[in-house]
Amino acid sequence: MNAVWKFPIPLEDVFEIEMPRVSKPLSVQVQKGIVQIWALVTPGRDIVKRRFYLCGTGHPREDIPRSLNFVGTFQLGQGNLVFHLFDGGEIE
Repeated sequence: MNAVWKFPIPLEDVFEIEMPRVSKPLSVQVQKGIVQIWALVTPGRDIVKRRFYLCGTGHPREDIPRSLNFVGTFQLGQGNLVFHLFDGGEIE
C-alpha cells in the first residue's frame, strides 16, 4: 500500500534525505515556515538516501545535469527568494 509522506528539507545546494526505496517525489512547498517535500512512498521498504539539488533563480550551477527530474519551485522571504528543487535519485 502506498502513502504520501512529507520530509523537511534543508536550504543547502545539495543534500540527502532518507526515504523508502523507490519513492517518488511529488511536490515541494513551504508549510508553516518550513520547506517540505512530499513523496509517494511504500511504507516498509528498505530506507535509502536520495540526493536533491536546490538552485536559486539566476544562480549558475554546473553540477545540476539537465537530465534530473524537476520536483518544484517554492518561494521564501515574501517572494524575494525563489528556489527550484531537482531530484538526483537514490544513492546506491
